[in-house]
Amino acid sequence: MTDVLADPAEPVELAIGGMTCAACAARVERKLNKLEGVTATVNYATEHASVALAAPVPVRRLIDQVESAGYQAREITRDDDAGDRPDRVRALWRRLVVALLAGVPLADLSITLALVPSLRFPGWQWVLLALTVPVVTWCAWPFHAKALRAARHGTGSMDTLVSLGVVAASGWSVYTMFARSADAHSEGVWGLILQPAGSMYLDVAAGVTIFVLAGRMFEARAKHTAGGALRALARIGARDVVVLDENGGERRIPVTGLRAGDRFVVRPGDTVATDGVVETGACAIDASAMTGESQPVEVAAGDTVVGGTVALGGRLVVRAERVGAGTQLAQLVRLVERAQSDKAAVQRLADRIASVFVPVVLVLALLTLGGWLLGGAPAEKAVSCALAVLIIACPCALGLATPTALLVASGRGAQLGVFIKGHQALESAKAIDTVVLDKTGTLTAGAMSVAALEVADGYSRATVLAAAAAVENASEHGVGRAIVELARAELGTVGEVEDFRALSGLGVSGRVDGREVRVGSARLVRAEAGAIPSVLESRRKHWEAEGKTAVAVAVDDQVCAVFALADTVRPSAAGAVAELRALGLRTVMLTGDNESTARAVAAEVGVDEVIAEVLPADKASVIARLRSEGRVVAMVGDGINDGPALAGADLGMALVSGTDVAVGACDLILMRTDLAVVPAAVRLARATLRTIRGNLRWAFGYNIAALPLAAAGLLNPLIAGAAMALSSLFVVSNSLRLRRFEQENGTPDAVSTVDKRVSAAH
Repeated sequence: MTDVLADPAEPVELAIGGMTCAACAARVERKLNKLEGVTATVNYATEHASVALAAPVPVRRLIDQVESAGYQAREITRDDDAGDRPDRVRALWRRLVVALLAGVPLADLSITLALVPSLRFPGWQWVLLALTVPVVTWCAWPFHAKALRAARHGTGSMDTLVSLGVVAASGWSVYTMFARSADAHSEGVWGLILQPAGSMYLDVAAGVTIFVLAGRMFEARAKHTAGGALRALARIGARDVVVLDENGGERRIPVTGLRAGDRFVVRPGDTVATDGVVETGACAIDASAMTGESQPVEVAAGDTVVGGTVALGGRLVVRAERVGAGTQLAQLVRLVERAQSDKAAVQRLADRIASVFVPVVLVLALLTLGGWLLGGAPAEKAVSCALAVLIIACPCALGLATPTALLVASGRGAQLGVFIKGHQALESAKAIDTVVLDKTGTLTAGAMSVAALEVADGYSRATVLAAAAAVENASEHGVGRAIVELARAELGTVGEVEDFRALSGLGVSGRVDGREVRVGSARLVRAEAGAIPSVLESRRKHWEAEGKTAVAVAVDDQVCAVFALADTVRPSAAGAVAELRALGLRTVMLTGDNESTARAVAAEVGVDEVIAEVLPADKASVIARLRSEGRVVAMVGDGINDGPALAGADLGMALVSGTDVAVGACDLILMRTDLAVVPAAVRLARATLRTIRGNLRWAFGYNIAALPLAAAGLLNPLIAGAAMALSSLFVVSNSLRLRRFEQENGTPDAVSTVDKRVSAAH
């Protein structure tokens, strides 16, 4: 696979091995970007490289370029799990266990012999050395191997600092034990904390190895955990599927063998194998794993179903429309993968600092060593201070500060039904002060429903409804569908129509049970049936003033009823707008509907400002005008005409139920029709940025404060190693707190609820 040409239309995803800090990621990124037509982004936390190509490039060439920098690379396939694999955690755990078994007695013995030299026995040096060797060789080998690999390519990394520290401490200790008197005096407990008593650093070498291994293991475990949401999404898909042949026979095949056009069976409790259209059958579908919606959706022949959803009852026969990488589930998984491999601006700053940090620290360690020696300090004191500088300066926390927070936020967002297409969306959300909401299909359901029916004297509601529904049943218009749905709900059946005619822009007519029936605008019924009775006319004008659509019904040239239809406001719209306002955001409705309709909806949901009667082509101009006024704008939409506005806003959010154009133009995809997900997305973005800022303050502050202390001789190298490991652990743990985001509010978890529904179906 690696000798094929990569398609420029699809970024190449590479797994990068051997990186140990942000400086490594920056080095791989620079190396890849030296290739003509290649734009690469390398993420240290995910250990992934996303490579965009201007022209076809052999994947093998990309891998060779990474390997020439001293790292490993392989192309990521669709079957790969996200995050670190458990075997890496186990390998680090094995080395840590051996390091603890040898290092703990080594530390006890060396500290005791340092504090009480009279307890030293013949051959004590060999005992200490025997305990030290397995720790500083096999246990610390990952650090040495990566440092040697970097040195061969004339570079350095965090492992360079760790390896040099371990080797220098061990070497100096061996020299001290066998070439010097080794009868150093005890400096007491505080002397042991600030500087080791005597000049033996075997316990330091072992301690640093233990602390760094522990930090790496917890980091690897945290990254594996943070990728859990993505792995859960990937597991939602079916593994195999029952396909029907031409004769109706069934055979079970792996889902990878399914092709577009194939017919497959979905039984109660089964996961829908791929996106398709229901040919026969009806049942309730649990879409919570994909959308977070708590209520099942009824589907029947002609309805579309999405792969990854679960049938709760009944048997369906579905015709596959999109398979493999083209399914909605596969596209969403890809979005999360790319978002987690994306790089925010704050991370690029940290990468630039980390890329020069290692050589600066090496120079600082040499200056510290030389400064103490020139100042007349003993060699062991100078070596101890230089070791502390090497160890304390490892920029691990700096490299993890941003990507771990973004990694966890992407996974948690996917669970909540917010798919982040790029981390620039999180950064944009920080400054948002205005949220522009499309009306039709966003604040409203985008489907007409009958709000009221006024019937003239002498006619019954059932008679009028039956006549109107029979005519409208032959129409595809939204008004007709709403009337038919009401008739089915109240009457159970819909009659037949003869001589049906559709009058464009006016309405429909036909013959029902021998009577001429017309349903349409006031203009149509006036022209065909004369004046509208005053009671019905008054009601019609009142409904139109409220923003509803009025449709009149005439039977045998007598106007007998008026329907009021409205695009139903989503139940969650008012609450979502209130939450947005509580977050300090100004809300604006942007719609092409008439002013009265728009203001009626705005009053119902509580929007601050209304911009109505806007042509589709002008929506982007409105966004541009708002931005020119100094507003930082988020746009929420769903239609084709919303695409330019979504792309032009500082932050675009599209409902997944919307068109491909809208989804393609946005920054965040909202998987739930419950609009509460809009303020939840804003809060998630803000919480993530707060976490990143806290991580960076800690990482920068830690290094700025610790380096002068180490150079001044106020830090034991062992304490420095522990502080360095704990710094990285703090950053990762702080980022993992985002996994609990919104749990206290009871926000539905789109991934975790599906298993319960499947069990209930069985």
